[in-house]
Amino acid sequence: MTNLLLSYYGDDFTGSTDVMEALASRGVSTVLFLGIPTTDMRRRFADCRAMGIAGTSRSETPGWMEANLGPAFEWLRSLSADVTHYKVCSTFDSSPGIGSVGRAIEIGRELFQQSCVPLVVGAPQLKRYTCFGNLFAAYQGHVYRIDRHPVMSRHPVTPMDEADLVRHLSKQTELPIALADLATLVAPRSSQVLDKLVEEASVLMLDVDGPQTQHAVGRELWRLVRKGQRFVVGSSGIEYALLEAWREEGLLGEAVEFAPPGKVERLAVVSGSVSPTTERQIRAALKDGFDGIDLDPVSLLSDPEAEIRQALERAERVLRSGRSVILHTALGPKADRGADIDHVAGARHLIGQYLGDILRRLVESEGLPRAVIAGGDTSSHALKKLHVDALTTLLPLPQTPGSPLCTAHGAYPPTDGLQIALKGGQVGGDDYFSQIRDGQSHR
Repeated sequence: MTNLLLSYYGDDFTGSTDVMEALASRGVSTVLFLGIPTTDMRRRFADCRAMGIAGTSRSETPGWMEANLGPAFEWLRSLSADVTHYKVCSTFDSSPGIGSVGRAIEIGRELFQQSCVPLVVGAPQLKRYTCFGNLFAAYQGHVYRIDRHPVMSRHPVTPMDEADLVRHLSKQTELPIALADLATLVAPRSSQVLDKLVEEASVLMLDVDGPQTQHAVGRELWRLVRKGQRFVVGSSGIEYALLEAWREEGLLGEAVEFAPPGKVERLAVVSGSVSPTTERQIRAALKDGFDGIDLDPVSLLSDPEAEIRQALERAERVLRSGRSVILHTALGPKADRGADIDHVAGARHLIGQYLGDILRRLVESEGLPRAVIAGGDTSSHALKKLHVDALTTLLPLPQTPGSPLCTAHGAYPPTDGLQIALKGGQVGGDDYFSQIRDGQSHR
């Protein structure tokens, strides 16, 4: 097996494919497993230079993390990659009770026996920026401080009400946190200052607000990794920064050219997203050859067998007419039924699983070659129902990075080789679903 540059755990499935896309499109062959792989499955991808595990910790409790992250981190450590990355969403939405980044840092820091954990959240490629510790994110052509973001400040599970990420993270861990801000990163002798911060703190957050600071952070991050800080935490901004450092050291080959796979006649989409971005994408698709099927999440939870059967019958009629179909549990935030279902234990996880059941059965009955799951948390729970063991990048989308078209691998014939995209709620242009159907990186 070749020496690995990087191993990683993604806290949800869409974020995990985001890392894979960033690496693969820049010449770092990458495989994403949907759990700790068998020896045979790992051997199938022995030549990859990066390996990841797609997880669900973004929507899980600290107790779940304590039981599940340890074994995953232990397996990643056994790979002896140069860097091991715990990947979080670039909007950093988390809380002490759900998706605690602080608890994940504590678990990884202890397992890797590391004094200080570097943390990078800014990723200009995704229009995410950190400035003096505050997080900003773009939406519809405007950049907002994250606590004033029209969507993330109102997230149904983990609303971001604090833009200062040091303060936000301090609610999740008692570990001392230091900040290498923009002024520090571009100052003379910045490396000496960072080394002192590493000695004093258990978490070191590094600002990234554009190409200059991302380049500086990549060099510093790689320097810290080689000094023993191998376990790092953050968004795919980690990879984008490191890629610059690796390129400078001649560790990367030529960038890979991905041939567009072309258009499919019919596409099936399942969506549990309540994002207005996804709402616009669904409405645009309905004007471009897709039919929509509205699923009531309350009915789906109360009588899943009947609701799934009816959904399948309706979707099969659409597909057999030669049209593509989108099955969705909400059409934007105004249609969110969260208040009606959150009294049911694990309701959102169950909704994702039921959508996965529907999609798998449509792929089986209609022989579909391509599909989409929309919603970060939805993807994490739906994809498991498709009996997929691993993903590789089929088609990056450079205009809207973060939700590439992937190839599924596994032992289950109907979904082995399935082309699938996992779309986060805030990701993609309005024509995203049509773009995936047409199999083109440009439209």
